[in-house]
Amino acid sequence: MADIRPFRGVHYNESKIKDWSAVLCPPYDIITPQQQQELHLKSEYNFVRLESGRDLPQDTATDNKYTRSAATLEQWLKQGILEIDETPAIYLHEHSFTHQGKEYKRRSIFARVRVEEWDTMVVRPHEGTLTEARGDRLSLLWAIQANTSPILAMFEDQGKQIASLLDKREQGKPLISSRKVNREGHNVWAVTDAELVNRICSSLAEQPLYIADGHHRYESALTYRLEKSAYSTSVSGDEAFNFVMMALVDFSDPGLVILAPHRMVRGISRPALDGLMTKLNVFFEVEDLPLSTPDVWMKVDDLLARPDEVRVILFGLDMERLHVLRLRDPAATSQMMPYFHSELYKKLDVSIVDHIILENLLALSSDKEKTSLDYSYDVQDAVNRILAQEYQLALLLSPVKPEIIKAIADAGDKMPRKSTYFYPKSPSGLIFNRLV
Repeated sequence: MADIRPFRGVHYNESKIKDWSAVLCPPYDIITPQQQQELHLKSEYNFVRLESGRDLPQDTATDNKYTRSAATLEQWLKQGILEIDETPAIYLHEHSFTHQGKEYKRRSIFARVRVEEWDTMVVRPHEGTLTEARGDRLSLLWAIQANTSPILAMFEDQGKQIASLLDKREQGKPLISSRKVNREGHNVWAVTDAELVNRICSSLAEQPLYIADGHHRYESALTYRLEKSAYSTSVSGDEAFNFVMMALVDFSDPGLVILAPHRMVRGISRPALDGLMTKLNVFFEVEDLPLSTPDVWMKVDDLLARPDEVRVILFGLDMERLHVLRLRDPAATSQMMPYFHSELYKKLDVSIVDHIILENLLALSSDKEKTSLDYSYDVQDAVNRILAQEYQLALLLSPVKPEIIKAIADAGDKMPRKSTYFYPKSPSGLIFNRLV
């Protein structure tokens, strides 16, 4: 069972910062170097200084981005820029946003969750991680002893028991309310009523939690707990380092939007590119879709939305047309996958692309660190970047459904890296969790 608890959240003092849009920042993993610079200039109190500080040429073991984040945190607490709630709470976050012209609201619950080893199956992953990103988050944990951004995890609200408890709470005055900036708005309520908190935490504890976004942060929390325990003379199990902050969202939440990370590839040799279509025809039925086709993008969206078969759309071999690839024989390609993966894994279009097309037919790695691979979450953007000759090929994928993520995790398997993108990511700086 999951051990879920309230905590004394830390957040900005609204009387000090005035404008939330000036201080919130994206989570660390999507902040580009240019954005980092822009965020630093936006406000002297922008949360990027804690979430993802800048490397400097003169950095040392005792003066670096992690130690500067720690010093900044202490300074902001002393100045009253940040304040700590007196009463432990779980926090209800309503995130409103626009996607493809449609308005959405995603509701999540911020809480402390006990860190559990993977083999207990209390917390279940669905993607693999990279060592470098884990090390970065672990270094920040040791320096500032705080979870600066939440891990997004999913749960099943059977019978809408939790939703019914939260509906009434939303009618009160929010602790935090920010106007819409870049078509996103945030309301946060602190739920402090002990009976209500216990009912919500008890309901959530009866089922596993599925990590949607934040695998690196969770693995860093696992290592941090292990290392802190080793340095402690006695451990009761209730120390703050045994917990991590999560944003918990219902699988069926209407604002749970999952985008497909379309693959964009460059660095392919000319002979490999020229021979690709012949190889593709062995495994796929190939249908042409000219870019001049009326409503071509609507047709692309429709093709990628159909759940009845593995379907990938390729662009780059012919600049005037897309190629729709339908798998001929799933059993044959299944045998070309790593044997230890589940049958469900072997049927995913992202698995087909990474293992069959990239690794087998093109002899490339599906790891961005080892090849010229990048991702786009918008079909037209991916195609335009091929037309602009930034990349040679785009492989357009279908978005993964929440129920597939659950099934993969329940099977003890993990999808290829960058299989999902939960849109939009919750910003850092609304509420965070100190581990002291």
